[in-house]
Amino acid sequence: MKNNVLPFWYVKRNYLHFDVPVSGAKAEKIVTSATSVARHAFFPFISYSFQLTKLDKDASTGKLYRKPKSRGVAYSSHVDSHIYAYYASQLSSLYENQVEKTGLHESVLAFRKLDGKSNIHFADDAFNYIREKEECSVIALDFSKFFDTLDHSILKNEWSKLLQVNCLPKDHYNVFRSLTKFSIVDRDELFKEFGISQYNPKANGRNRVCLPIDFRNKVRGAGLVTPNPNGSMGIPQGSPISALLSNIYMLSFDEQMKSYVDAIGGKYFRYCDDMLFIVPSEYRDTVESLAISKIAALKVQINSDKTEIRDFRFHDGKLCSFDEFGKQKPLQYLGFLFDGHSIFLRSTALARYSEKMKGGVKLAKKTMDKENRIRKSKGEPEQNQLYRRKLHRLYSYRGRRNFLSYGYRAAKIMNSKSIKKQLKPLWQRLQDEIDK
Repeated sequence: MKNNVLPFWYVKRNYLHFDVPVSGAKAEKIVTSATSVARHAFFPFISYSFQLTKLDKDASTGKLYRKPKSRGVAYSSHVDSHIYAYYASQLSSLYENQVEKTGLHESVLAFRKLDGKSNIHFADDAFNYIREKEECSVIALDFSKFFDTLDHSILKNEWSKLLQVNCLPKDHYNVFRSLTKFSIVDRDELFKEFGISQYNPKANGRNRVCLPIDFRNKVRGAGLVTPNPNGSMGIPQGSPISALLSNIYMLSFDEQMKSYVDAIGGKYFRYCDDMLFIVPSEYRDTVESLAISKIAALKVQINSDKTEIRDFRFHDGKLCSFDEFGKQKPLQYLGFLFDGHSIFLRSTALARYSEKMKGGVKLAKKTMDKENRIRKSKGEPEQNQLYRRKLHRLYSYRGRRNFLSYGYRAAKIMNSKSIKKQLKPLWQRLQDEIDK
């Protein structure tokens, strides 16, 4: 570490784990020694899950309904995270060189630094390309449980190809093995074993879950450590290197599909597990078949519920989007809908905003009533404005990072009057809810 400047890959993490946080200098000493990394014993990931309630639209009735979805989180120990981050930085340079060499820079969009671009820009680029091509076809494919189903031998092969070696060096192999033979410990069971509060885990100056002897006896010895729940496939999604590895895994596929789609005068985009092929209509079925066959070779599964085939052609003087049955239906991509001439936000996103906003207003009113009762008991005047400022910050265009500010940013970038029209009633809806 030169001149006390922290390495760019070093991130201090404040969570509780089986080891203690280490300084940048110590982390650098560990990660830059191939011998140390090759011999390093990685800790299990600590994992927990939480329940999300998503709003989805019934395909047959068009009605919105609540769909429960469990989401898992797994996080690595402090030293392990630094090793993953350092090796990610090394592999990222090689990956970016290969991306530039093969012309994939504008095709692979996720988990890369692309001049501050976001999914708004990526969706806009795709829609503008369709406008430019006019009559064309679009195939949208999505993987099912992508990270959980990655094949270890394919990942190892792509990793080796990137390093231009036949066999992974011992340090790289140990990192690879830690991500494919990983184990997990359930956070709730772990914290219960050591009397740790989920809400204040660092109470009483605690800086690690337990000492090494307790890890051996009370964690591993008590059977709290369980192997990769996906068996012989998949990698944990929560490590600092996992996102990059998912791109490396897809590298040969990306190269082959882009090469073919370019040759027929089309465009290929991939955002993590969302793939989009914009091609001349006569090649639609060929491209779909080719993509499906190559995806099968990757040993990952396509989520058929999210597969979309759209034909764009002129109707009544306007470019329109049609599904495979000839019915006008917009293309859905990265949270936006495109019907050939206008861009919209998804109705489920608008409904989710309204639900959250109503819940937020209800909670704010309860909090205000409680505070006013306390004020009244002290002989102080009641307040009715303080909570409005927070609600405006969370649920109106006045906030910097909320759904409405995101929507208006998208409307500006995409020059979409239709999105502005969708957002316009939401301000009044918020006011109505506050004034109830």
